[in-house]
Amino acid sequence: MKAMNVDVKSLLNQGVELTDRALEELLPSVDTVPASIHGAMRHSVFAGGKRLRPVLAMQAGITIAGTLPPGIARLGAAIEMLHTYSLIHDDLPALDNDDLRRGKPTCHKAFGEAIAILAGDALQTRAFEVLAGLDAPPAATVQIIGLIANAVGTVDGMIGGQVLDIESEHLKPTPELVNAIHRAKTGALIRVSVVAGGVFAGATPNDVARLTLFGSKAGLAFQIVDDVLDLTVDSAQLGKTAGKDEATEKATWPAVFGIEQSRADAARLIDEAFAALDAYGSRADGLKAVARYLVERKN
Repeated sequence: MKAMNVDVKSLLNQGVELTDRALEELLPSVDTVPASIHGAMRHSVFAGGKRLRPVLAMQAGITIAGTLPPGIARLGAAIEMLHTYSLIHDDLPALDNDDLRRGKPTCHKAFGEAIAILAGDALQTRAFEVLAGLDAPPAATVQIIGLIANAVGTVDGMIGGQVLDIESEHLKPTPELVNAIHRAKTGALIRVSVVAGGVFAGATPNDVARLTLFGSKAGLAFQIVDDVLDLTVDSAQLGKTAGKDEATEKATWPAVFGIEQSRADAARLIDEAFAALDAYGSRADGLKAVARYLVERKN
């Protein structure tokens, strides 16, 4: 991968700051009745996430518009709410049954299963409320809502991928199955973060096609690296329970291809993702830098 003169750490920190500021404004305070649900929502949202999806949306906006579009942080915040809702539900005893998320107790451990379920539901509902009020042309707002709803849905979306993931436990993984799970369960929300950010900034149909290709490849690479980290990094560094994929015999990329091939596949996918952005020149450097970070991260 060609080196770029981008300070990705500063870029990510700026994205976290903008996203957290928007989330603070958009989420009800812990004093708002009923306090328990708002405390649970905030517990998970502000547990120290890297805000990669909002940052991808912002950088896609810069790729299209040349500068950060005003109001795009609210789009990123809505996407982060959806991501956090999925994590809360994913950690529940009925699914992955995990006690640790981002280095802190999972929502159901801190607030109980009932409140955790409702906190996830509430974050999803609030996310779409925020999306409906975006400062964007009505046609763009409707397009963004449709794209995101599809990406979190059951057909090639996050929920469908989660179902495939659950039903594939203890089965012999195949390349086709692992590819389908990864592209839907994790890849779809990463892809749509990129595309939605572009649409918010005024993307044309050709732009959307390029961003979709980039986001699809970057999203798959991200999950491949996540699979590798689950096998090679301890829980303290990972921020969640390490080794669970192997223990539950989940269908993962390394289970099919091995660790070294998985790393090579992730690097290849990022190179292919970069090629999709050739038309944008240096305007895409930030977006490329975040994608490269996705495969070089250690947690």
